[in-house]
Amino acid sequence: IIQRENRHSLERNLPEIGKTRKVLIEGFSKRSDDFLLGRTSNNKVVLFPKENKMKGQYVNVLIERCTKGTLFGKLV
Repeated sequence: IIQRENRHSLERNLPEIGKTRKVLIEGFSKRSDDFLLGRTSNNKVVLFPKENKMKGQYVNVLIERCTKGTLFGKLV
């Protein structure tokens, strides 16, 4: 059952690749202060390089890759 859920989660994130999403910055990534963590309007987690942005700001992020639980991108 867990494998099925993981596959389903990844399948939901894959269509996001190549799209630009408006993201609300929540803070730094748990794993690196070089990356910020934010959420899309439909609550998907996005990680991207910080580039002088701050918590509470909205930014546009081009989604470049994903895992079952996280989208990764760059500021545009």
